Amino acid sequence: MRVLYPEATEKKISNLLTLKGKDIVIVGLQPWYYHVGSNCKDIASRLAEHNRVLYVNKPLNRKTWVSKTKDEGVQLHYDLVKENGNKLEKIRKNMWQFFPASVIESINWLPSTSVFKKVNYLNNKRFAKDIESAIKELGFKDIILFNDNDIFNGYYLKELLSPSLYVYYCRDYLRGYDYWKKHCDTLEPELIEKSDVVVTNSEYYANYCSGYNASSYYIGQGCNTRLFNADAAYEMPVDLKNIPYPIIGYTGVLDIERLDENIIAAIAQRYTNANIVLVGPEQENFVKSSLHNYSNIHFLGRKNLQELPAYVKAFDVCINPQVKNEITKGNYPLKIDEYLSMGKPVVATRTEAMRMFEPFTYLSDTSAQFADLIEKALTEDSNKLRTERIVFAGSHTWEKSVEKLSAIINKYLS
Repeated sequence: MRVLYPEATEKKISNLLTLKGKDIVIVGLQPWYYHVGSNCKDIASRLAEHNRVLYVNKPLNRKTWVSKTKDEGVQLHYDLVKENGNKLEKIRKNMWQFFPASVIESINWLPSTSVFKKVNYLNNKRFAKDIESAIKELGFKDIILFNDNDIFNGYYLKELLSPSLYVYYCRDYLRGYDYWKKHCDTLEPELIEKSDVVVTNSEYYANYCSGYNASSYYIGQGCNTRLFNADAAYEMPVDLKNIPYPIIGYTGVLDIERLDENIIAAIAQRYTNANIVLVGPEQENFVKSSLHNYSNIHFLGRKNLQELPAYVKAFDVCINPQVKNEITKGNYPLKIDEYLSMGKPVVATRTEAMRMFEPFTYLSDTSAQFADLIEKALTEDSNKLRTERIVFAGSHTWEKSVEKLSAIINKYLS
């Protein structure tokens, strides 16, 4: 069953007004305090232009609470809870972030999904109680609850918080990860089914979700073209200054579940006179990668979102060498829009989600072909192609995506 935007539905929805004057509570997998961008943060910021928005950071679990090593954001959350500090913080007009005080139990190890659901209900009750306290403090009424892909912590919130509308946002196939699949194979279909509305950032996920809930919609994806601006002047990052050109670059999390080591190795072996620059945090599974043994592969680590355009600007060609699996098949790669918005030639693995980018990127089916296409991308690059890429990326805006989301919410509230 395909539930996207049939012509009649599109016209009906687009005629509705932008969502205004609502109280919206957002829960999700990525806390506001993480220094990397996310779909949900962009959506929240735009919803706050005409509505009041409470962005709820995910609760700390017991394993994180007792851990001796915590990153900066988690440490801040930990300190606030431990010291009974102010847990509600205003970010800007109409928008707050909230640090839930309760510590939930780490239960993913439980072998039985039925037992997991029972204990997870208790976790959700703690979480919901914290959210209720913030809602009361802010005076929110008739909330719209927007769940950004958090299957576990958001599973029972519809029942516990009784929102006027429960919206589930599917933007990643979590069932493809070993950590999630044990219980998600049961829980996510159930959560999708009981949600009032499901929205997705890729057509593939819209088709997937529509198998469980007919009220599933593709709302597109946005790119911050003001940040990733090809016409802006950027200072060369310090850690790039001593790396000779040509530079083949990637930005994003380095994760074995998503990135194909064989493709990157093939590029390094083929282009010994070029340098491959990987910008982003390394997951534990990538730290031991053999790619660290190549002298022309450079790992520059995590960067703040505001720093990334300067790196992309310095790349000669941008890459997205994905592993082909259930995780990447339908995943909308935001980095592709960011690369194109900077006018850069892009070589990427061919996936279902990448089909829409085919006229503006070079798509590869094999490691050898990927390496060949890099040379083609560099050779064919021109001002005309750069302009076409920028125009295409500019058609994917968060304003358009949130307009679709707002119209869908209005439709279901009316």
